[in-house]
Amino acid sequence: MATVVEQRGTVDGIATRWHEAPVPAGATPTLYVHGVPTAGWEWDEFLARGGGFAPDLPGFGASDKLASFDYSIDGYARWLRAFADLRGLDRFALVVHDWGAVGLALAQAIPERIERLVICAAVPFLPGYRWHRVARMWRRPLVGELAMGFTFKLTMGQVLGRSNREPIPASFLDQTWEHFDHGTQRAILKLYRSSPPARLAEAGERLGAVDCPALVVYGARDPYIPPEFADAYAAALGGETVARVLPDAGHWPWLDEPALIDEIVAFAAGKAG
Repeated sequence: MATVVEQRGTVDGIATRWHEAPVPAGATPTLYVHGVPTAGWEWDEFLARGGGFAPDLPGFGASDKLASFDYSIDGYARWLRAFADLRGLDRFALVVHDWGAVGLALAQAIPERIERLVICAAVPFLPGYRWHRVARMWRRPLVGELAMGFTFKLTMGQVLGRSNREPIPASFLDQTWEHFDHGTQRAILKLYRSSPPARLAEAGERLGAVDCPALVVYGARDPYIPPEFADAYAAALGGETVARVLPDAGHWPWLDEPALIDEIVAFAAGKAG
């Protein structure tokens, strides 16, 4: 197991924290992109087993939460490209979860640099998706602000916990809550409000250009994203793709099925699939 270390620097004008671990000699590095409402730490076990990089996206974790940042699919895609360039990731594997789907906008812009792709319970950049109940509240002005204001650690734990078979680890909730401040709440609201269903479908129109080997994994118990989007992603991508739905896993499927961590790490490294 490699040692995961915390790094800090400036990426495209954003003070940024990222977690990283050494990549084996000669191996392709992996870029991990987290979703809402977590941060780069959610990938620590993956990094320890295969190395790579996991930034806190702007607005999340310990990275800057500037009001002026473009909290949209395009804004995050531009920022991720700057991060990849800064870290010297000329070619890399990409692993995305939840709103880490913004990494798919990057992949469509630079498909020639993506060696392998893993989509894990990601927001569908596809036609036919409709936001879940909590997201619909967040998308409504004033209602979203009130919902954020009345979110406490107990209620957050209840919302996160209902998505998985196994109880959410206390450390997972603690780290999520630690940085769930006004800046993160604002980032979430802006991101959701910039992304109606039509924009999500538009954001995936060039998925066919991403022709690297891909693995798509969803949990059948996911209350936020219907698992049929695993097959929909597989159909939209341009390369050989394996789609799996884990029958007894939730939105963070590796918490219910820990063996999935090794599977994803191996696939990203080109050692499986």
